[in-house]
Amino acid sequence: MNVYLAKFMIYYEIHRMHREGHSKSRISEFLLLDRRTVSKYLAMSESEYEEFLTKQTNRGKKLLPYEDFVKKRLEKYRNTSAAQMHDWLKESHPEFPLVSQKTVFNFVSWVRKKHRLPIIKTERQFQQLEEAPYGKQAQVDFGEYNMRTTTGTRIKVFFFTIVLSRSRFKYVWFTDRYFTSETAIEAHEKAFEYLGGIPDEIVYDQDKVFVVSENSGDIVLTDAFRKYTRAQGFDLYFCRKADPQSKGKIENVVKYVKQNFLYNRTYHNIETLNDEALGWLGRTANSLPHGTTQKEPCAEFNIERSFLKPYRAHVGTVTIIATYTVRKDNAISYKGNFYSLPLGTYKGKGSLVALRVEGTSLIITDAKGEKQICRHKIPLGRGNKVVNTDHKRDKKAAVGEMMAETAALFEHPAKAREWLEMIKADKPRYIRDQLSMIRQTALHTASAHLNQAMGYCLSHRIYSAADFKSILASTEQHPKKRTKVLRLNPLSGEIPDKANIRPHKSSLEDFEHILKNS
Repeated sequence: MNVYLAKFMIYYEIHRMHREGHSKSRISEFLLLDRRTVSKYLAMSESEYEEFLTKQTNRGKKLLPYEDFVKKRLEKYRNTSAAQMHDWLKESHPEFPLVSQKTVFNFVSWVRKKHRLPIIKTERQFQQLEEAPYGKQAQVDFGEYNMRTTTGTRIKVFFFTIVLSRSRFKYVWFTDRYFTSETAIEAHEKAFEYLGGIPDEIVYDQDKVFVVSENSGDIVLTDAFRKYTRAQGFDLYFCRKADPQSKGKIENVVKYVKQNFLYNRTYHNIETLNDEALGWLGRTANSLPHGTTQKEPCAEFNIERSFLKPYRAHVGTVTIIATYTVRKDNAISYKGNFYSLPLGTYKGKGSLVALRVEGTSLIITDAKGEKQICRHKIPLGRGNKVVNTDHKRDKKAAVGEMMAETAALFEHPAKAREWLEMIKADKPRYIRDQLSMIRQTALHTASAHLNQAMGYCLSHRIYSAADFKSILASTEQHPKKRTKVLRLNPLSGEIPDKANIRPHKSSLEDFEHILKNS
């Protein structure tokens, strides 16, 4: 459409909306014009606006003497930017006037239109590649995302993700701190353990956690990552910077993690997030048919698994110990399952244990990986609670021996044994737990208070270690205070003295006197 005609249509539209009662603000908002422009056009008649357009079209250009220079440069270098042209003009013409960058930009655009010298965009040509052989290649990338916590605040999480190029089988691992060479190596170890093998080649970005310098194509790796790749024996391929097309598979996975898994998900802690990620990988990311291959990644992975090189845990200059936080209920969460720990493993916030897998067994050690705490058999599937009842009970001694040892802590062992036998009869399944609680309480209590509480429980038929502990706490807090219990039997014929007290009664004559005088 002719530019002159298009501007006139805008002028007519402004006046039409004004006649219909629209405000200047509404007109400027609807037509995407400045409010002052609307006011100026409303103040003009049709003839005045036409004269205004004519002057605007035929007005002289301040940079017109430099038209030939700009034209020749654009003919030779078609993609020259206005900013670079501005510098050339100042360099070649010392007398070049002091004008704004916008003026130069408008002038260069005018020269392009007049002499038909548009910018030539060189489109990069792509072609579909054949699918990589099984086990040949994987692609790796990092991502970050701001999640909402349970308190409504925001926290940034960082993730490592890998995808096998042939089967599209994926893995993702989250951390709450920025990646370094060491944490990147830890992420690789977790990924190779999850995949059960190592591909021949891995494609990377030129990320600072791996690369020290590009060195004109001779990539210089960080010392830790170079040693790690040599130890695990896989080849590296680094893409050019800002070249997502070279690793489109992993770019799509990063976007998929953000939009399908992280979007609108609440952050609790990093361990829970990794457990949730494993569940998502199993039920969605690796189970649904891939949009390009139309095949399920998990089914394809069953074929590709045998083509991967065997994985062995890395033991080298970088020591990787997988530590997990101990929950308040003396358990840990590992790959979607919960595993019990011995009572007392949780020693407050920050309690950690280390894990390693041997065959089908999960070995749990102290945080340094030196002393074994327990071992569990790894179940099939996820969402299981693997509990060892030995962790909650002391089974080193028989029940009889435990009762004898516990009774010996009291001043009158025979009386105490009688009470313990009653507890056993009342709670036979939990007698070990009951004895353990009584013994732990007795070891930290004075003998006088201990016997007083035990005697009270025995006389009032209280057969609970928890109740015993509560009574003992009350006895220690008020050692000399005795509660006097007054038992009343309404059928005995005895009437307490207080029952004979009669309340004071007001006389009706007093009220009548008050009413008459009021």
